[in-house]
Amino acid sequence: MNPKDIVLKQSEEIKGIEIEGPWLEDNITLEDIIKNYYIKIGFQASELGKAIKIWEKIEEEREDITIFFAYTSNIVSSGLREIIAYLVKHKKVDVIVTTAGGVEEDFIKCLKPFILGDWNINGKLLREKGINRIGNIFVPNDRYIEFEKYMMEFFDSIEEITASEFCYKLGEFLDKKLPKEKKEKSILYWAYKNNIPIFCPAITDGSIGDMLYFYKKYKKDKKLKIDIADDIVKLNDLAINAKKTACIVLGGSLPKHAVINANLFREGTDYAIYITTAIPWDGSLSGAPPEEGISWGKIGQKANYVQVFGDATILFPLLVYSVFKR
Repeated sequence: MNPKDIVLKQSEEIKGIEIEGPWLEDNITLEDIIKNYYIKIGFQASELGKAIKIWEKIEEEREDITIFFAYTSNIVSSGLREIIAYLVKHKKVDVIVTTAGGVEEDFIKCLKPFILGDWNINGKLLREKGINRIGNIFVPNDRYIEFEKYMMEFFDSIEEITASEFCYKLGEFLDKKLPKEKKEKSILYWAYKNNIPIFCPAITDGSIGDMLYFYKKYKKDKKLKIDIADDIVKLNDLAINAKKTACIVLGGSLPKHAVINANLFREGTDYAIYITTAIPWDGSLSGAPPEEGISWGKIGQKANYVQVFGDATILFPLLVYSVFKR
């Protein structure tokens, strides 16, 4: 065979979206770029473009779709907390699953803010100063000391309760205890006001667990019990009884699996949007792509889905803005 024929093998004709970036000499805005060009740029920009189109499709069918929203605690540590609170306030999601940090840090931020720090500062020095670090975000211990005062009072007000009821009651407690300007950007507050359930299967994995330890260890009257078994019935039934479902996931871990596993009971979700930095090669759930979910029946075989690899603090504001605020 002629080497030229090998190198320049005859190609088949294909049609599709042409790769093209914005021409910056045109009179265009950042909004135009995100909405009209991301899908054409390629790589992860195109995946984000797909995510925008999928969420817009979800909005078109909003009355018939139950939206499950999952995120890990570091998402609330960051400024994405306010974006989530906006979605909850305006009822753009129906069911939330998060970790203990995703609950407690929302409450703590109502008391005192977290502070931008540095990735490379000495950990020993921070410990000596009583300052905790979450990436490049600093959280001084006085935030947790203030949080403990509220939690001890809150624990006294509850006895036998599920984790989702715990989150609802905590939102109610926050509403009673704090002025409007302190709670306006709180996820817990708006979830309570709009009766949007927050599930937290690992409720003890964080400062809440520390406070529960102090309370149960030293409180003579120990009636407080938190049940997670009833919550799994409630979560699964929300998926089973929905006409259609969508799963929007920031990060991975337990929240991701909780929402897609609930959808296993209905033969998979109809829509899925994943944003993650986790890789699939180690077999972890956090990095598992939608196709793996399809193999388990957690994502429907005909589902509309996308996985965007990247930092949610960069991607999620662009996604939400493009769908709801443009």
